[in-house]
Amino acid sequence: MRRRVAILISGSGSNMVRLIESMAGDHPGVAALAVSNNPEAAGLTKAEALGVPVAIVSHKGRPKAEFEAELDAVLRDARIEVICLAGFMRVLSAGFVARWTGKILNIHPSLLPLFKGLDTHAQALASGMAVHGCTVHLVTPALDDGPILGQAVIPIRRGDTPDRLAARLLPLEHRLYPAVLRGFLEGVAEKTVILEG
Repeated sequence: MRRRVAILISGSGSNMVRLIESMAGDHPGVAALAVSNNPEAAGLTKAEALGVPVAIVSHKGRPKAEFEAELDAVLRDARIEVICLAGFMRVLSAGFVARWTGKILNIHPSLLPLFKGLDTHAQALASGMAVHGCTVHLVTPALDDGPILGQAVIPIRRGDTPDRLAARLLPLEHRLYPAVLRGFLEGVAEKTVILEG
């Protein structure tokens, strides 16, 4: 049986699109639901165009516990087994994560454990690092923490800006996340590593 995957987004959903497109043929997962906390997220239209059911669970003007209770109910009603966070701009509570332990993946635009939180490209440039990248990891209650499942690496070049780094990294994110998800669903223990070039 293919495992039912939900993809949570807040914006354009570019990583979501690559995940959905990857779950074809003999893939062990199926994109069963796309969920956004933002009713205006452009990714919702993209998911529908790809034949994936969508749901909106807004966080605005309500307690976090209420928001997460509805989100949990929507996921369970859809019989979701694995959650992929793909530009989902809400920090999930320890209680929510505990209910889905070992079943939530996230992609973060840095080489964790370096540069947690926001503005990771600027943080990498300010650090003097020679390389930058992105990480797919299992979600734990601690922010941008949890076992690392895969990373993609790019060199930092002279004249790079945060925007240039982000633009060069995005194609590697689009390769890394689908590869890690497939390996995770297949029970592959080895970490996925992708280098630019």
